[in-house]
Amino acid sequence: MISPPTNLAQLRQRVDAIAGMTLGDLAEQYGFKTPEHLQREKGWVGQLLEYVLGASAGSLPEPDFPALGVELKTLPISYQGTPLETTFVSVAPLTQVTGLSFEQSTVYKKLFHVLWLPILAEREIPVVERVIGSGFLWQPDAQQFAQLKRDWEELTEMVALGQIEQVNGHFGEVLQLRPKAANSKALTAAIGKNGERIQTLPRGFYLKTQFTRQILAQQFQP
Repeated sequence: MISPPTNLAQLRQRVDAIAGMTLGDLAEQYGFKTPEHLQREKGWVGQLLEYVLGASAGSLPEPDFPALGVELKTLPISYQGTPLETTFVSVAPLTQVTGLSFEQSTVYKKLFHVLWLPILAEREIPVVERVIGSGFLWQPDAQQFAQLKRDWEELTEMVALGQIEQVNGHFGEVLQLRPKAANSKALTAAIGKNGERIQTLPRGFYLKTQFTRQILAQQFQP
């Protein structure tokens, strides 16, 4: 077990040490079995990197490095350096959301300070040959914070008003709310349109790709 980093400088050192490595090399170094494809093991890349970097939160609703208040987010990118998919932030609460503020939310805790780890992950590249890019620490600026808060508040209000079944990925400027379940039988409680309890698919908050593209551009474009 790798001990958690004690400060940001130590975390940066660990991130810099794996930049340019393939996932296969890293997995072999730490005794991880590499899957042929990720359809059934979508979380494998994150689990490998959490282990190597010493993340300790597991599945708890707090940042991956609790002592540092930093969340780890892997970001699959194309040859052009653009995000290939949306980024999962957290599971969304679908009951008891009335009176909850953005600053109290798991989304806020997860995005307050993020370690982004880009990974070259075009579909034709085998998992073992995918390359880890230069990781970097990021915090939302005032405009990004306002966008995230506005989207979260609008989406959470729809949940509170019993409109969960009307919400789809088109809602939200930078943040979206959409189903997150391994299969259609995994149901959870939510608020219906008349205030009653209903059963629906679990939902997750995701960052849209244009938002993560903007983050990458801020970091890497001169």
